[in-house]
Amino acid sequence: MTYREIRVIGDPILRTPCEWITDIDDSVKSLVEDLLENVDEEGRAGLAAPQIGVGLRAFSWNIDGEIGYVLNPKLVEVSKDEFQNGDEGCLSVPGLWFPTERAWYARVEGIDLDGKKVVVEGEELMGRCLQHETDHLEGMLYLDRLDRATRKKALRQVREMM
Repeated sequence: MTYREIRVIGDPILRTPCEWITDIDDSVKSLVEDLLENVDEEGRAGLAAPQIGVGLRAFSWNIDGEIGYVLNPKLVEVSKDEFQNGDEGCLSVPGLWFPTERAWYARVEGIDLDGKKVVVEGEELMGRCLQHETDHLEGMLYLDRLDRATRKKALRQVREMM
């Protein structure tokens, strides 16, 4: 396994929108392998490429024993009338969990390593994961989604841990 160090808050790559993958070459295949291997650890639900230092639109997931990946994912649908407001955490903001509102259902479309269309969708934890990981690809962290008071508290705790 190629262990990839997880980038943490403060690293500029986490705040930079990712580039679209235009050529599926050996480096992209290696990226997918690293994403799949590194998400396959206890307590990891998802892992986006910028979290391992790569500014490309790709992420992997590990939800309920299902591990997968998607390239060039685009969030195409979320439930508009059903929400969840559970604690959310992030490998790039280690040790901190805050109540984060997300749509109950989400759907992303992208491609696989063969360039074929991939649709990934889910409710509850999978829905949260899809929204969380696509946020990473836009240069956003879950902290950006917190209500004002909670975000203020979260950022204070982030400063204390740095």
